Amino acid sequence: MGKGIGYGKTILFGEMFAVFGVPVIATALSMTAEAEVVKTTSGGWDIRDERREAKGYKEEKKAMQIESLERIFAHLRLHPQHLRIVLGGDLPAMSGIGATGASSVAIVRALAEEFDLRLTDDEINAGGYQGEIAYHGPTTSGIDNMVSTYGGVVWLKRGEPNVVRKMRWKESVEVVIGDTGIIANTKSLLAAFGERRKSSPERYARMLESARAIADEAMASIERFDLRNMGRLMDRNQSLLQEAEVSCLELDRLVGVCRRAGALGAKLTGSGGGGCMLALTPGKQLQEEVASAIASQGFQAFPSTLGVY
Repeated sequence: MGKGIGYGKTILFGEMFAVFGVPVIATALSMTAEAEVVKTTSGGWDIRDERREAKGYKEEKKAMQIESLERIFAHLRLHPQHLRIVLGGDLPAMSGIGATGASSVAIVRALAEEFDLRLTDDEINAGGYQGEIAYHGPTTSGIDNMVSTYGGVVWLKRGEPNVVRKMRWKESVEVVIGDTGIIANTKSLLAAFGERRKSSPERYARMLESARAIADEAMASIERFDLRNMGRLMDRNQSLLQEAEVSCLELDRLVGVCRRAGALGAKLTGSGGGGCMLALTPGKQLQEEVASAIASQGFQAFPSTLGVY
């Protein structure tokens, strides 16, 4: 039996602006997807997904998941006739926390172990990227699978090729993920964002410049481990995402709840339109207070950490 894991992720800065050249900063969560792979003697190949989920998420992504597996098999030059794949772990299947990237990386790692492929982390990442294309399209930056593979913090700027920088946190930081329960479709949200930019080029040019300045200052704050300034920058980033019509009422509501409960900063994470938000809550007590505030509004809260991994 082959086993593998992939870290969940949260985007700290950049989000949709990254498509147009703004650096995106993402970091690993302590929650992981886990995969088990075993060769069988009959039954073809199938996947059993046992992860917790936002209602309807796994059904919504089922066709993409099958395509993702086929892309991974082709990339690894595997032709399994009979194979069982089981997905689990404590990373829920929901939008905004890298669930697809984590599961793709976990599956590649498990396949590598079961078929004795002896892949490096870079090769694991390349396989995870092929799986991610099924979910996010051929223009995906690959930052989700990078974070899922390497952990820590990844700074990425799109280009030919992309410019990537990896680093580690000085120490673990408590955070809370709040789930709207809304399943986001990254492909359609990206297309809509692009159309809005075309219709208001000057306004979006200004927002992109602001997002770029925030990302630059944020990386310096991470290097200094200045969590208070990082929280303030998260709030500024959220304001830009609201102006760009990337957020939604449910995300805005959760962000407000977390800020009133004492979070140093709070913002959506991922492609918006639903999915999840992130609250910066260093210290167990603050983390518990913010998680309770989210739960009191009828939403699910997931305490986690950003760590060195």
